[in-house]
Amino acid sequence: PDLSGIRLTLTPVIKGLDQPLFVTHAGDGSGRMFIVEKTGKIRVVKDGQLLPEPFLDISGTVSGSSEQGLLGLAFAPDYADTGYFFINYTNDIGDTIIARYQRSTDNPDRADPASRSQLLSIDQPAPNHNGGMLAFGPDGMLYVGMGDGGGANDRFGNGQNPSALLGKMLRIDVTSDPEETY
Repeated sequence: PDLSGIRLTLTPVIKGLDQPLFVTHAGDGSGRMFIVEKTGKIRVVKDGQLLPEPFLDISGTVSGSSEQGLLGLAFAPDYADTGYFFINYTNDIGDTIIARYQRSTDNPDRADPASRSQLLSIDQPAPNHNGGMLAFGPDGMLYVGMGDGGGANDRFGNGQNPSALLGKMLRIDVTSDPEETY
């Protein structure tokens, strides 16, 4: 087909972000958008405006090299009631961390940084192929997309190793006791 007549115009929706890589909503009916910045912040767009203060700022604890950083965000299906949300990031030594946080009781546009509960830590042998996507399935479970651990061509063989968490889609019941390990 002849596409020469097609003209596109791009219009920025939000400016002032630092390495944005994902946008989602909380499913709470507020209409807010939450934007994940690879550098370690979750920003809020409310009524079409980027709020000056981040929802959560963990930039001091994330590794920002290569394919690392704050890589995923998912709000619990019952977020409107519990205020729980989950993040996937690489820490300052490059390992994957899955953590749960809760929104602030004083300000729904801010998270409570002290509410952090680490669910999972996975050693990463290389600084790339970290994965990062988080999503809740229709079964209420949290799905975690884990990269193969880096290098090239699954150098470490994690994708075919049933004992490795790398190179897998993990399914986690986040309603279990957070003090118990997975």
